[in-house]
Amino acid sequence: MKINQFAYIPTDHQTILQELKNTRFLDEHNLHIQDPRQLFRDLLVRLYSMHANLSTRLEKISGLLATPTENANTYTNKPGSVDKSAFYNVGLQLLGLLNDLDFSVNDPLKAMKQIGLPIMDAPEQLNHDQVIEAWYRLLNTRNKYGQLLIDHLAGKGYYQQFLDDPSFKKPLFFNGKAQAIFDTSRLIRETVYVESSLDTDHDGKRDLLKANIIRPAETNDGFKAPVIFTADPYSEGMNIKWAEKYAHDNKRPLKHKQPNNLTYTDVEYHYKKVGLPTPRTIKGKTTQAGETFTKLWSYSLNDYFLARGFAVVYSGGIGTRDSDGFRTTGTRAETLSATAIIEWLHGDRTAFTNRTDQIAIKAWWSSGSVGMTGRSYLGTLSTAVAFTGVDGLKTSIVEAGLSDYYDYYRENGLVVAPDGDDADALAEYTFSRQQSAADYAQIKDKWLAHLRQMKIDQDHDSGSFNSFWDARRTEKVNHTKADMLLVHGLNDWNVKTSQVWNSRNRLKTRPITQKLILHQGQHEYLNNFRSFDYTDIVNLWLSNKLFGVSNHVNENLPDVIVQDNAHAETWTAYPDWGGNESESITYPLNDLINLNENTIFPDQLPEDDYKAYSNDLKKWHHDLYSRDGSQMDSHCIRLFTKPLTEDLVIDGRPSISLRVATNQEFGMISVALVDYGKAKRLMETPQTIDSMRILQGYHWRKDDLKEFLPQKNETDFKRITQAHMNMQNRQNSYKVDELKAMTFYSLDFPFQPTVWRLLKGHQLGIVIYASDMKYTVHGNQDIYYTVDLKKSHLNIPKLK
Repeated sequence: MKINQFAYIPTDHQTILQELKNTRFLDEHNLHIQDPRQLFRDLLVRLYSMHANLSTRLEKISGLLATPTENANTYTNKPGSVDKSAFYNVGLQLLGLLNDLDFSVNDPLKAMKQIGLPIMDAPEQLNHDQVIEAWYRLLNTRNKYGQLLIDHLAGKGYYQQFLDDPSFKKPLFFNGKAQAIFDTSRLIRETVYVESSLDTDHDGKRDLLKANIIRPAETNDGFKAPVIFTADPYSEGMNIKWAEKYAHDNKRPLKHKQPNNLTYTDVEYHYKKVGLPTPRTIKGKTTQAGETFTKLWSYSLNDYFLARGFAVVYSGGIGTRDSDGFRTTGTRAETLSATAIIEWLHGDRTAFTNRTDQIAIKAWWSSGSVGMTGRSYLGTLSTAVAFTGVDGLKTSIVEAGLSDYYDYYRENGLVVAPDGDDADALAEYTFSRQQSAADYAQIKDKWLAHLRQMKIDQDHDSGSFNSFWDARRTEKVNHTKADMLLVHGLNDWNVKTSQVWNSRNRLKTRPITQKLILHQGQHEYLNNFRSFDYTDIVNLWLSNKLFGVSNHVNENLPDVIVQDNAHAETWTAYPDWGGNESESITYPLNDLINLNENTIFPDQLPEDDYKAYSNDLKKWHHDLYSRDGSQMDSHCIRLFTKPLTEDLVIDGRPSISLRVATNQEFGMISVALVDYGKAKRLMETPQTIDSMRILQGYHWRKDDLKEFLPQKNETDFKRITQAHMNMQNRQNSYKVDELKAMTFYSLDFPFQPTVWRLLKGHQLGIVIYASDMKYTVHGNQDIYYTVDLKKSHLNIPKLK
């Protein structure tokens, strides 16, 4: 077990005193206790003050060992300084660690250093002030269950005893983070319909957008809540069965494309001004919503903040159930259907209590400060909305969000998407209006025509970039004013790392603060991990951005935090990603070890092998990279460096230059970088290590504790990153060049960006192949490829 903590803010003694007063651990009574042990005893009694009976509190304290021979009750019931080891023996137990399993009472400091827990920089004997500072730091230390001790106490009911006291601060902040003091049993749930500046279903009326609101009851008494908004196209339902018929079959041949001389100007999309229907007439005004709801999918991170004074809003957007409009998969219209919600929350747009009466309702309970959260499609909308510069949006927290839809479904002129997915299939999947029979009956014909046009415009057959995709380039406009927290998985092959790489580089041109977190998972949430204080980071971030708390998060939070792939539960701060902290290293391919001595390889597999691999992509993936011999040996080129004499950390975006010829007038090349060497590597999906252990508030939601754990068995290899290219798109994704058979061409293209540590003794591998059975079209065609290794090389950005 190792705990990494980035969200603690160093705090001066006077501020510590004030914050401990605010949380009622200190008052005029115990501040006058000069004896350190007596003060320590009083703090422990207060920690258990949710138990009204003093005898019960002392029983709890008696259950803690302070020394190998004395419990905490006995130890603190006599005067003197506090032995540092005794303090941390008690502290470790309060953090949920077990004696003789997680630590030893004979040497608690050793365990704390191994686990990564903070230790007070003080002599062995703590005086009065040092006990106070050590106590403050302990309350701000993560426990065995991935939670700050103060948050764990809040979940146990510590704050409840003070809530009726009018002098108790509400909202309350501790070390710059909002505290769980709001009554989640009284949350108000209501629904409104925001009028947008869109008419995407062309019915002559502005699209109404359903918004579901969860807000603290205290807003009815004058408290103005900042808002966490999640634009979630899945929240109103998904058309799983209906969408199946729109899937595209990637088991098809690659085709020769007609050459062209297109420039970006030829494919650039220009936003058009469209006449809009007049706004609805307001027939009345109210402060009382007319609709409520009882159940809604919710993001557990948002639930966490409901106990801390934030309101949460969910909206599916255009084309979702109970809203108007059509789904368009990534256009500006989808973005504007999300900005409309923010504009209403900020006081700049009209909403109605229902879809028919035209009774207007303001977000009178909102402070006007909005932050967005969400992963995947939800995170994409968080990015797109931020790029608009909409007023009221103070921050977006983007988890695995897109910056460019072309790079999600395509790569360098190739269709690169698992399961035959494409823009039209996703539009149908999220068009939950279809689930309302009467509503759908009125717009069915227009919707089906809309889908047919999308299918034509997305040009699934060629894979080339066109104006359809330029319109879906989220970063096309960049007026960002909101500070950004970007989060992405380095093993995410759904939303690949180029998406966050591009977003980050675009955001660097704006006068904002941005931070980046890279983890070793796939398409995962991070808010319930033991080794990393993601939830605390977000709390610190949102307390600053939405409540305006001066907690110095911009200065104290590292610009880049990366989870190490080679060492479990290890997270490291970096100044940048692929910036000045790295240098380039070049590997001529002809100098590398060629495992099977291949320079020519056929793409076509024997029919039995092709069918077997088609039904078992995991085996195909294994055999492609394996150096132990497989049916793929003659269908690729596998190259290796010599065993590394020291660790090599790839930092940024590798690239490759290949000289390739094919026997056809069309062709594709795929390349993977692979880490070779025996190791128990981290699993890419998090494992539950303690079910329902995390307390998100008093009598509120619970969450599982998870972690990326090492595999039980050693493996010989792990793909680091990969890249694909249509040989006819060797200049860019929209210009198609001629390809002559048996003629060598230079292909220069980048891999997906990464941060990856190869350990000393491992080998960096390069696997060159053609059809990717998981991502690209693969028709098992009679094509073979020749690679001139003497004129090919690999560039690696290496951490200095």
